[in-house]
Amino acid sequence: MVPSAYDAYLATTATAAAALIGLLFVAVSVRDDTIFGPNAMPGGEALAITAFTGLVNSFVVSMFGLIPKINIGEPAVIMAVISIAAIVRLQRRLHTGRNVTVLGVTLLAYAGQLGLGALLLADSHESNQLINLSIVIFVTLIVSLQRAWSLLRGKHLARAGATAAHDLPHGPEPGP
Repeated sequence: MVPSAYDAYLATTATAAAALIGLLFVAVSVRDDTIFGPNAMPGGEALAITAFTGLVNSFVVSMFGLIPKINIGEPAVIMAVISIAAIVRLQRRLHTGRNVTVLGVTLLAYAGQLGLGALLLADSHESNQLINLSIVIFVTLIVSLQRAWSLLRGKHLARAGATAAHDLPHGPEPGP
């Protein structure tokens, strides 16, 4: 039950998210061996999965918001729960603690989406909550774009190389 004044915004965010999902698939295919599989570099899989999660989240919520008589709070809550679960599961599996700030901001954005979605479920005509949800969707889209761009640029390769160089021994220890 989103007012028609939001149709252009939701259509634009859904279109942008869909296009960026396609570009993410291109980025993954260009660097496939460094992102997934036995020779994957640390961080590549995390960048790909978090970018994909954010883009799909923005796409689904925006698309459902365009359907007449659908309370946008429902897809916002469902996608927030799915996104939080995916990020937490990824964090546990990969044990990536390198960028705690990004993890915190991401979880905060999805928690905000969850709360705003719940408020919209209670009162679907609350325009302030709809504006706030629109901002969260936009921020999620931008953060996901940044992650996809980092993946395409090979930032995960640079980080892996720096970590490997740091972990190499620096020659024999001086003797007494």
